[in-house]
Amino acid sequence: MEIITAEELKQRLDNGEQLHIVDVREPHEREEFNIGGIHVPLGDIRAMMVDELEPFKDEELIVYCKSGNRSGQACMLLETMGFSNTKNLEGGMMNWRTKFAQ
Repeated sequence: MEIITAEELKQRLDNGEQLHIVDVREPHEREEFNIGGIHVPLGDIRAMMVDELEPFKDEELIVYCKSGNRSGQACMLLETMGFSNTKNLEGGMMNWRTKFAQ
């Protein structure tokens, strides 16, 4: 697992890169604020219910949560399932909103 900063991710999104982003928060957290991507709560990853992520097993997956803790866990779990290029968004949505959200 690598770390990606909010600034790096925002620049890549602003540049129009096609990224595989995964939100591992609970549905009510996602409804409040999100930056897009596939929604797979951490509990589903723990239960190995990640069919929608299988096509990206050998591609970069950028994972985020509220603070970076759950997404870090998700990255480690995904790596044990054979995902080879996971990146954890440093500081999660709390950090993102502090820097970029109005």
